[in-house]
Amino acid sequence: MQTKQQLQQHLAIAGARPNKKLGQNFLIDLNLIRLFLKKADIQQNDIVLEVGPGTGSLTEELAERAGKVIAVEFDKRLAKITAKNLIKFKNTAVINADILENQNHINSQTLELIVEAGKEFDGRFLLVANLPYDISSALMANLLMGTVTADEMFVTVQKEVGLRMVAKSNDNLYGTLGILMAALGEAEIFHKLGKKVFWPAPKVDSVMVHFKRLEEKAQKIANIKTFKSLVAMFMQHRRKTLKACTKFAPDGLTAIENWGEIFTKAQIDSSKRPENISPGKYVELANIIEISKNN
Repeated sequence: MQTKQQLQQHLAIAGARPNKKLGQNFLIDLNLIRLFLKKADIQQNDIVLEVGPGTGSLTEELAERAGKVIAVEFDKRLAKITAKNLIKFKNTAVINADILENQNHINSQTLELIVEAGKEFDGRFLLVANLPYDISSALMANLLMGTVTADEMFVTVQKEVGLRMVAKSNDNLYGTLGILMAALGEAEIFHKLGKKVFWPAPKVDSVMVHFKRLEEKAQKIANIKTFKSLVAMFMQHRRKTLKACTKFAPDGLTAIENWGEIFTKAQIDSSKRPENISPGKYVELANIIEISKNN
């Protein structure tokens, strides 16, 4: 692990400085990094994805523990620093790229490395990262329902994002990410972080969050694409009633004409708003739709 002084030295040698536009706020409290690693309990057969490794302070610790570490850094100068600091580790790959090719797809090179590592290591696939704030929600949503899914995530995120991850129905912060996580597993905030544990200090507080995928939950969803599309439709119009939201049905749901019957089967009052419906009820609704599409 790198102290604040060591981190600053790495940046100075490379002629770099933290980029506010990229949300570069480095976690400098070493005790908190140790807590983070203890919670993740990384094993030698685990595959770890780290996004935004910065100068590689956490990455070095991950490499000591995991079977394979894939670190993706958008900033070219920081990627070079991380690669240099990890040169002694043969189980790491540093990719200089945007982790998201677009809102719905993770960088293809990263996906290829994860799949390849899965042929060698039979442990968990983990996201362990101090995530850049602006991509955290989209990245985690992709790792919940994309081509490759994470078994667990251990992340530091903006406090509001963390609260959204664990929000329940009828909460103002209840939204798509929280519904997806609750339907597929369990999320918990396990530590709160003040501004001063980062350098430079951000304007907002942060939290450490753990998400664990539970297959017994995931297997209850008949069609993950239908479920995701349904949740997105309702939550994009969360101030309207459920009945009114159906007018905005996206591709894949436009052919449905019996919404009233579907709501009745799911025992859902269509005059309620999307924020009043539990994740379990969204799963039930999506499954009824899937059955009706196939009949």
